[in-house]
Amino acid sequence: MDKKQLRQKIRQQKREMTEQQIQSASEKLGELFAENPLYRQAKTIYGYLPYNQEVRTVPMLQRALDEGKRVAVPKCYGDEMRFIYLEDLSQVEKGYCGIPEPIRDEPVADDPTALVLMPGLAFTKAGKRIGYGGGFYDKFLAQEPDHPTLALCYSFQMVDEIPTEEFDKPVDCVLWA
Repeated sequence: MDKKQLRQKIRQQKREMTEQQIQSASEKLGELFAENPLYRQAKTIYGYLPYNQEVRTVPMLQRALDEGKRVAVPKCYGDEMRFIYLEDLSQVEKGYCGIPEPIRDEPVADDPTALVLMPGLAFTKAGKRIGYGGGFYDKFLAQEPDHPTLALCYSFQMVDEIPTEEFDKPVDCVLWA
């Protein structure tokens, strides 16, 4: 199966999820995330705000803030993505493709050791990933390659093999429920 076919298949499976299924899996993933050594060691989380049927990350990011970690989420500027620190996760509006983004353009996140949460459509246990096709995270990680990375996904998003290109950055850790 090529990337396009795999994206279509996973998107369809996500559309078929109920809100209860999304919420239940997200709660399990929140527990796994909070217990993960990459999370526990991180002083800063570069997260993302959920769009459509994505894992509900807001409670996880709020927990990080409550535990004294800094939290930043992405904002797109053309084909470039920057992470913006947020102290209040409600200070967002619809941005690129309707995805929630910070209202403000600053402060720009500047922690080269921040844990980056990687969205995506499909993953392997070895960390291969297919994103949504924009290449934003691959470009970001090409510029800042030292970040640890972690992906949260539903069990059906785990696949045995993914066709990858040389610019595709694998994820350090994948959690699924």
